[in-house]
Amino acid sequence: MSAETAMPQSLTELLRSTGAALRVFDMGRRISKLSLDQFQRIEDSKLPYPTPFQHLAWVAVLIWNPKQKQENAVWFLRLPLDEQGLVAPAARDDLLKRLIQNVVNSKNGQLDEDALKDNPYSFTPEQGRMAAFHALASKEMKTAASSHYERAHAWFHDQLPEDDWPTLAYQGLADISMRLDQDGNAAALARKLPKMPAPVLENLCPLLENVQPAPAVQKELLALLQAALKGDDSNRVAALARALSNIADELAKQAWVTEVLQSPHAAKAEVITVIATRCESALLEPRVLNLFLEQLAQGEAGQAGFSRILAELMFMPVHRALLLQAFRQPERSPALEQAIGEMFGQSFSTPAPQH
Repeated sequence: MSAETAMPQSLTELLRSTGAALRVFDMGRRISKLSLDQFQRIEDSKLPYPTPFQHLAWVAVLIWNPKQKQENAVWFLRLPLDEQGLVAPAARDDLLKRLIQNVVNSKNGQLDEDALKDNPYSFTPEQGRMAAFHALASKEMKTAASSHYERAHAWFHDQLPEDDWPTLAYQGLADISMRLDQDGNAAALARKLPKMPAPVLENLCPLLENVQPAPAVQKELLALLQAALKGDDSNRVAALARALSNIADELAKQAWVTEVLQSPHAAKAEVITVIATRCESALLEPRVLNLFLEQLAQGEAGQAGFSRILAELMFMPVHRALLLQAFRQPERSPALEQAIGEMFGQSFSTPAPQH
């Protein structure tokens, strides 16, 4: 980037100036694609970030040369948001300045991972999330899945003994979950789910939150969830809730979220947190939201959990309006009334559950 070149005014402009192919992903609550136009409007503070998490926009930018797809770079960025959920312009400008400076100072002048050196806006996803991202990125670039995919595919398609499951790599499970629409994987998963070994299911569920499972898979997951609700393993309930959290049928989602909230498992912090952070669309139904609030107020998360989780939900404008309306419901329980009073009667900060 020469001194004579006009400095880019936005991250999108900087990236497009290289001629590289781009994809942008939300990395907050789950991994999902953002269109370049949508990201440009977000970056210009014209559009609130659709799924804020911990009051931040968590973004992955995948950059690659269309002629050499194996030569790619990924930037993982977290951008502060204001009270309206808009990207803070000062933070965006600071990020852009740092990126340009690093590119100018680098030996090759390329937009690679080195451009993020010593950058306070960069982050490293935890290992499971990184595996899911790599699986999705390879699919988006139309390149081969990882070397672990073949063995995972063979196990799911009954070409390996059932008890070979300990040999499956997590990356292979991630590749399967991101390629459910290929190679007969959805049908194979649906067949496997009823008797799937618990450790495999436990690893698979967080991966499935990033996709919209086919109806056959959804049916089997729901059957497993309903069976788990009758048991005493709340971690299994939370895991299956994550696996079902991204289904497209909102009425079906509201129905099973209600079942979870009406169960003793709703008192557990790990379960109520999954409902709040992964199933937030179900809470747009006032009846479900009221049940959620009652369980949150009386559950094991306590007052700190109540305040933290609701502050996170209230960062989204529609949820905020519905919550304020629910707070005024005259039929709320004394426990809920007390929790609301303590939340608004104190000064609290809102670091959400661990990312």
